[in-house]
Amino acid sequence: MKKGEIYTGTVEKMDFPNKGILHIGEEKVVVKNALPGQTVEIAISRQRKGRCEGRLLKVVTPAAYENTEGACPHRADCGGCTYQTVPYEEQLKIKEQQVRALLDPVLPAGYNFEGIKGSPLTKAYRNKMEFSFGDEFKDGPMTLGMHKRGSFYDIVTVDQCVLVHPDCCKILRATLDYFTEHGAVFYKKMAHVGYLRHLLVRRGVKTGEILVDLVTSTQTEGTWKSDKNEEALLEGWKEKLLGLDLEGSFAGILHTENDSLADVVQNDRTVILYGQDFFMEELLGLKFKITPFSFFQTNSLGAEVLYETAREYIGETDGRKVFDLYSGTGTIAQILAPAAEHVTGVEIIEEAVEAAKVNAAQNGLTNCDFIAGDVLKVLDTLEERPDLIVLDPPRDGIHPKALPKIIDHYGCEKMIYISCKPTSLARDLVVLQAKGYEVTRVCCVDMFPGTTHVETVVLLSKGEVDSKKIRVEFSLEDMDMSEFQDGATYTQIKDYVLEHSGLKVSNLYISQIKRKCGIEVGKNYNLPKSEDSRQPMCPPEKEKAIREAFKYFGMI
Repeated sequence: MKKGEIYTGTVEKMDFPNKGILHIGEEKVVVKNALPGQTVEIAISRQRKGRCEGRLLKVVTPAAYENTEGACPHRADCGGCTYQTVPYEEQLKIKEQQVRALLDPVLPAGYNFEGIKGSPLTKAYRNKMEFSFGDEFKDGPMTLGMHKRGSFYDIVTVDQCVLVHPDCCKILRATLDYFTEHGAVFYKKMAHVGYLRHLLVRRGVKTGEILVDLVTSTQTEGTWKSDKNEEALLEGWKEKLLGLDLEGSFAGILHTENDSLADVVQNDRTVILYGQDFFMEELLGLKFKITPFSFFQTNSLGAEVLYETAREYIGETDGRKVFDLYSGTGTIAQILAPAAEHVTGVEIIEEAVEAAKVNAAQNGLTNCDFIAGDVLKVLDTLEERPDLIVLDPPRDGIHPKALPKIIDHYGCEKMIYISCKPTSLARDLVVLQAKGYEVTRVCCVDMFPGTTHVETVVLLSKGEVDSKKIRVEFSLEDMDMSEFQDGATYTQIKDYVLEHSGLKVSNLYISQIKRKCGIEVGKNYNLPKSEDSRQPMCPPEKEKAIREAFKYFGMI
């Protein structure tokens, strides 16, 4: 089996998050975005160290359970969804099997797995969309939507997306039509020229309030063909939106300037064109004020299922002190506060902390404190001893240095771990069990129908470690051991940099910065092929982003 060769086979299963597994003869092949039961045509893209990867060319025969009725028309091009043709009950089965496959090897046999809970809405459930301006192919007409699957540049106009309310699709289409009519130019990421960058649309599922934010550069000279100045151009866009026939109502229409070189939504300055710079949403009887950039669960009704599950696992909190680590806008903290003695939330994003304080005051909660800072560092400053800790970390899981500190410093009898990435959860559960915690309950909650993502809630109770009784068995072949290594792999560093800065970095750049930081790099790694060859040097903005990744993974 060689690179570039084409084969046909049937997908046997799908590993988290989107890795279809099939066998060609005796060879195991991993193909992304291929569904179990599909017969697919693939091209071999990589083969090394006993691992073979293929690229999906086409689906020869769909799986027996697939149904295209009501599926998103953009599904073939947009990279946002994988399970659009999969009936919802089958989606839940696949996600449950994926989580079990990751947790079974690292948890004792017979642990209490309580299945998966579905989302109340399977379509039009998202309360936030971040659309990008661009073109669908090089030098093509301007588009506005989501990145094309596998592409950093191409944008697919998703004005019929089924994951958002039709109001959001109407706003997207009206915005694209308006700026196309006036000859506005989108911002080109490599050349750093152009005007239009992103469109944020947020809509309360419970309240129907809509907040729209147009993100542009400050380049106004020659970036549209209309004779309007910027103020008139934006005024016309605002009036077009206000004239739309929508089910919801506008809470605010905003304009944000962003001159960052990275392809991220950054707020240099925001101007209110209409209304206010926030909208309101409700969860479990509490009200939350949400700004354009503040974190809030994207599935409001699904979040209620998630937090009700966590609250059930936590049980009685009367008179108890609770730490909510990685607290975001303090949703969990406020849900627990009415029955707790005191709740302390810790979150690294300052805007989210400020929003949490405002929301707590609005909900009449006086026994909540929210601290802005890195959990790893803030723990050293907290003198209060919690009775219960809630962990709701980002996708990469808990910082490898923070987890032992949480365990050793506090040693709570009970912890709740809410995870949005089961591979990170499996890695962290190995550490927690080794430190004496027993996994007593596990449940999945599907917050993202149509996609590969899933949330997992775990209840941990303090027990005594008996090394003679603990035996964890797992297959090195079936597990991605990069999740259990010290530091981080090159792929993990690339993913972290892309997610947090929007920048793409190469193995070469990572190895260069490793050497600068005194981190060992494999012998002969990325050496030039000739003595006089020149290697590109890592740009300063990418070096900064790589160093931030090193810090996150505890490498420096």
